[in-house]
Formats: sequence, structure tokens, C-alpha cells
Amino acid sequence: MSRLSILSELWAFLRVRKKWWLLPIIIFLVLLGGLIILTQGSALAPFIYAIF
Repeated sequence: MSRLSILSELWAFLRVRKKWWLLPIIIFLVLLGGLIILTQGSALAPFIYAIF
């Protein structure tokens, strides 16, 4: 299953079921995951992890 189909299925679920309150939560989790992945090997990692 490709990522594009997962995203399109998620969008269809949110649209049909009117679960718009899930969208900010999903966006926050994706951004947080991206931040952790990008800073894992850098010198900023101890400061990022100290925040959480």
C-alpha cells in the first residue's frame, strides 16, 4: 500500500465522518515525528529532548 493511498484514505475518512478535530492532532504528531527524526543526529538533540 503506497503512502499516497493511505493519505487519500485518511482524507476520505475525515471528510465523510466529519472528524475535523483529528486534523490538528495528526498534523502535530507528524511535525513532532519529523522534528525528532531530523534532530536525532545533530548537536541540538539534547536540547530538543529536554523540552519534552
